[in-house]
Amino acid sequence: MLANSEFLVMLNQAATDRAELAQLLNISDNQLSYITNVDSGRGLIKCGSTIVPFMNVFPKNTRLYRLMTTKPSEMK
Repeated sequence: MLANSEFLVMLNQAATDRAELAQLLNISDNQLSYITNVDSGRGLIKCGSTIVPFMNVFPKNTRLYRLMTTKPSEMK
């Protein structure tokens, strides 16, 4: 299913999953660093045969962040 997907968003992955993804999707070691023990909002986007790292840091002191967060400790 992943090999046939045109668009994927990959976030922090477990070691065994990273190895499988790297082999299946031809992800380089450098690209794997974007899904290895990373903070929230960082990862890889695969679109077609292109893989692009992303970093989406959202300010935590905003009402929108409090509405969107999935972390129970931050919901107020």
